[in-house]
This record gives sequence, C-alpha cells and structure tokens, in this order.
Amino acid sequence: MPKLKTHSGAKKRFNLTKTGKVKRARAYKSHILTKKDTKRTRRLRTTAYADVTNVATVKKLVPYK
Repeated sequence: MPKLKTHSGAKKRFNLTKTGKVKRARAYKSHILTKKDTKRTRRLRTTAYADVTNVATVKKLVPYK
C-alpha cells in the first residue's frame, strides 16, 4: 500500500488521545471577542472531544497521528 497523505487542515485542528478519542478546540474564539462575556470566552478556551459520528472521518484525515 502507498502512504496516505495527511489532510493539512485537519492536522492543525485535531489531536488523538491514547484511548482513541479526538480532541478539538471550541469554535467562536477567533475574533469579535469584545461582545462576548468573559465567562463565555473562558469556557471556549477549554478543549472538547469530537462527536462519535465524526471520529471515523477525522481518523481517516489524520492517519499517522
């Protein structure tokens, strides 16, 4: 089998844990932060896990992570 190419966008956005879960960052944290309250921006800093329905797709995009 030839080597698989890693998706450039996905490798920046996702990490795999030892148990096989997909870690991701939360959305809505890039700009227009002045109107969002501090509690909300603090909550957006924390990492989250990708939904079970998307895990197989992400693992295909980042095969060597």
